[in-house]
Amino acid sequence: MTDAIKELELTVSRKISAPRTRVFDAWLSPPMLAKFMRPGGSDMTSKVTNDPVKGGRFTILMATAEKEIPHAGTYLEIDPHSRLSFTWESPYSLDDSVVTIDFTEIEPGVTEVTLHQVKFRSEEARNGHLSGWTAILDALEETIG
Repeated sequence: MTDAIKELELTVSRKISAPRTRVFDAWLSPPMLAKFMRPGGSDMTSKVTNDPVKGGRFTILMATAEKEIPHAGTYLEIDPHSRLSFTWESPYSLDDSVVTIDFTEIEPGVTEVTLHQVKFRSEEARNGHLSGWTAILDALEETIG
């Protein structure tokens, strides 16, 4: 594997009209995660299990009529209402891929969510994740809004 592929990364940001505590808490709640961890839109469902403590594990099984895509990870950092960091295990990312999400209150009731992921198998995999995370943040905004 080349260093260039290991160094592939992405960043997606979104302003969401909701308090920072509510947006942050949605990322740790299995019922909420199941509602917005659907990059395939309404054609996709998700099943989520979660142990939201440092070192805890989560699983997200995204499913369409044609296929199931398993995702899992371990929480590396949980800084309430400010930052989440976790490993991201999927068929399209490297085993040591890490996602970090920062939550910034930019004005009362408006939160900026900045998601950064590192280490992908290929540019195509990174681009797929970029599209997926963008759709997930869209769904988060719809779910919380």
